[in-house]
Amino acid sequence: MVVYVVFCKDFEHRKGELMGMLVERRNDMRGQTQWESGLKWARLAFGHLVKDKKDIFVFPKEMEINDDEGLLVEKGIFSKEEFLEVMKTIDQEMKMRKRKE
Repeated sequence: MVVYVVFCKDFEHRKGELMGMLVERRNDMRGQTQWESGLKWARLAFGHLVKDKKDIFVFPKEMEINDDEGLLVEKGIFSKEEFLEVMKTIDQEMKMRKRKE
């Protein structure tokens, strides 16, 4: 599974502002790289929130999640707040698994 973390350029503070996350479940990118596929999807999903869609950029991450119950990946598009909550849940699950081992 590929997770795209979506940011918007902030030229005043010279850093990116977190906008949200996109979860890609398909394996075939239809001839595009992960970056191209994620950027196109991010501009469609989050483009209405920015003045210029070209200010949006993504970081694709490969994630392997064996148990989808802890992570609601069916939604596909997460807001900034939802993304932070999901990442907190993943961190907690990883810590619990380490303790069990």
